[in-house]
Amino acid sequence: MEKLIATRDAFGEVLLELGEEYKNLVVLTADLAESTRVKNFAQKFPQRFFNMGIAEQNMMGVAAGLARCGKIVIATSFAIFASGRAWEQIRYSISHSYSNVKIVATHGGISVGEDGSSHQGTEDIALMRTIPGMRVMIPADGVETKKAIRAAIKIKGPVYIRLGRPKVPVIFNEDYPFQIGKGYKIKEGKDVSIFACGIMLYEALKSEEKLKKEGISAEIINISTIKPLDEKIIINSARSTGAVVTAEEHQVIGGLGSAVAETLGENYPVPLQRIGIKDRFGESGKVEELLKKYELTSDDIYKAAKRAIRRKNEKK
Repeated sequence: MEKLIATRDAFGEVLLELGEEYKNLVVLTADLAESTRVKNFAQKFPQRFFNMGIAEQNMMGVAAGLARCGKIVIATSFAIFASGRAWEQIRYSISHSYSNVKIVATHGGISVGEDGSSHQGTEDIALMRTIPGMRVMIPADGVETKKAIRAAIKIKGPVYIRLGRPKVPVIFNEDYPFQIGKGYKIKEGKDVSIFACGIMLYEALKSEEKLKKEGISAEIINISTIKPLDEKIIINSARSTGAVVTAEEHQVIGGLGSAVAETLGENYPVPLQRIGIKDRFGESGKVEELLKKYELTSDDIYKAAKRAIRRKNEKK
């Protein structure tokens, strides 16, 4: 049976470890200590935890101020509020001064589920990757989440990390060599490249199994760092297969698909199919139902891969 863990739960676990290791680590939240899984940190390190109330803009300003005083700051809220409501403060107070603030945003994407479109952040990656100097990451599972948080703490400057609400399968083992800005090839393939991030990596792996049954060899690459993007692995894979699919739980505009399209357009254009939310808001529903309705399943990746391969063959 597959092990399941929510990436936000993994964040809560590693945060306790980091609190012991880094005495200058401070955590802020916008009245969401339980939901963002920083409650245990607050109980163990009360002098280094601040609930800023439902005031995300102010929270980001305070985070920047604490960082200027030598603290490593983690600011937490839901993805839609952390990125959208506080965008101006992130741009000016945090990124413009290159403050050492790590924005850990939970409840990303439509997998928030029943909370509906008001709480489903599907535009956050586009918002964050436009800000100069901001690193942007979307871990795929609990193991990668812990490694991403640790990596973010070790480097200077602003980082945005998007986590999810539901429990998801664990893909990686503890020796997975995570690096900020590096993609990771999980499956070798020669017919089509599938680049995925977050919960869509598991769906990409399931689509690879379906394609294999038809004799199609799919290369699966985890692109958990959207910015800085690993352009080298993307271009090399596209050269090898000649067809590309991207898969993300985000708008197709401005996220992983756009980043890959920009890279290939400038360096090695090949047929590209983007799996993501197609210029729509989310709605309330069960996670499985929403993923199916918004065409974010392994079946959708499978169909997109076949379309990309068909387009490649038509060019020959």
